[in-house]
Amino acid sequence: MKSVRITAALCAVLAVGATGCGPGRAGSAANRELADGRTFTMSVPSDPGTLDPALTAMSIARGIGRFLYGQLVGVTADGTMVPQLAEKWEASTTKATFTLRPGITCADGAPLTAGDVAANISFVGDPKNRSPLAGVQVPPGTTAAADEAARTVTVTSGAPDAFLLMNIGTLAIVCGEGMRDRRVLAKGGQGTGMFTVAEIVPGDHYTFVRRGDYAWGPGDWPRTQPGLPDKVVIRVIPNETTAANLVLSGQLNATAVLGADRLRLSARKLAHGDVLLPVGQLWFNQSDGHPGQDRAVRRALVQALDLAQLGKVLTNSTGKPSRGMVTAMPRPCPGDPVGANLPKHDPAAAAAALDAAGWVVGPDGVRARNGKPLAVGLLQPTTLGQGGRAAAELIQRTWQKIGVRADIRTGDGPTVNQVLLGTGAWDVSMAPVAFGLPSNAVPFVSGPTPPQGTNLAHLKNDGYTAAAKQAAALSGPSSCEYWDKAEASLVQAVDVVPYYDSVVPYFLNGAKVTVDYGVDPFSIRMFAG
Repeated sequence: MKSVRITAALCAVLAVGATGCGPGRAGSAANRELADGRTFTMSVPSDPGTLDPALTAMSIARGIGRFLYGQLVGVTADGTMVPQLAEKWEASTTKATFTLRPGITCADGAPLTAGDVAANISFVGDPKNRSPLAGVQVPPGTTAAADEAARTVTVTSGAPDAFLLMNIGTLAIVCGEGMRDRRVLAKGGQGTGMFTVAEIVPGDHYTFVRRGDYAWGPGDWPRTQPGLPDKVVIRVIPNETTAANLVLSGQLNATAVLGADRLRLSARKLAHGDVLLPVGQLWFNQSDGHPGQDRAVRRALVQALDLAQLGKVLTNSTGKPSRGMVTAMPRPCPGDPVGANLPKHDPAAAAAALDAAGWVVGPDGVRARNGKPLAVGLLQPTTLGQGGRAAAELIQRTWQKIGVRADIRTGDGPTVNQVLLGTGAWDVSMAPVAFGLPSNAVPFVSGPTPPQGTNLAHLKNDGYTAAAKQAAALSGPSSCEYWDKAEASLVQAVDVVPYYDSVVPYFLNGAKVTVDYGVDPFSIRMFAG
């Protein structure tokens, strides 16, 4: 993958960017006969909300959108870019040109034009449209121009971007009618992908049918090959145990399991594809009136936590310490800006720091300063499953021991998305945000705050901003030294605390697929029997 993302039940709530959350792996069953005309059924843990790919950062929505909307280039598991909607391209850090494949059509049969593609890119680049992908995949101020006769789209970036080709190339592309009426995009219409919408029942299921004329999959993907599903059903199943039971019985072909149910599914020797996800992150709201505005409070709250123990609780002891906010494999920058920069576990030092900052323990055991209690609202996404609930309760008990009252507030994916990027009614968030490229993090940790931007924690970190600016002017791997410095500045300031990753399996029954930040639609093959 090479962009931002957050994976649904897995990674949690926000997904930014394009291709994957981690190392794609193919679940397989040796020597099984492939079958045509089947229905592939998978589950997601929360309703996606809008399916408009330019107006959502929800990983679930973006994962579902892959069935409906194509992108200019495909990305293989080793990071190689291959043709998809575009047959060739060239790019620097400030300009990119894509030549479209001939004969591409939209879900309604209309041709996809170079002008349509240019409009997609310019829409996200125009700040007035408030796309959550602005600054993530498309630098603000970016414009695109079309040459219909040559089938080319020329992109002029609004700012230098070390990964411009990957970011623009993996943007989901919708058709012209969708650009003129975005209401149809919210329901998955006007697509350029392999499937079209047949039925949507919000909160229950989404049904898609395969386009018989679709022939512009990644690379040399052939239109006629055995085992492709004729229909895809995506069921909304919030309870992991229920989803696990359904995949065991064959009523689901694929489901991702973060919690303890993975043990019994593994024991049944079901095939699975694995994704590396950053499930353990803490974000602190630093806007006016929130406790996290005080760096001493942020640091004390983190020092009080045994992050290794917390990570084991969150992942059912299947994870490992984070090495950065980017987990996509292969990681574009292989350094570790996290490990040496996290506050060390020291509850006594945490309590002493709060004492020194004037937070006095009252008769009720809760600290207060100037008559105001030290109370935090801990936002826990239900998409993190049973491990997320247990981790939230452990955080709550730990902070109580140092005199901090924590009130756990839960929400599904759309709810947490609205709180983080809308209402701002949170103090500490457990919702991890996964990034496929270091550059994708920029608008989430700097710049405009909601509702004008996506700097959800209201961060102002001069060290990050300076290093990120240096990195953006360099190309690809040569920028990594500065991206690592930028992320280290966030961790040192306790602005973002990435502490645990997990390999999350997608268990399979009756099909084989490749997974990255979700199921790759092009990889689905159905088995007979």
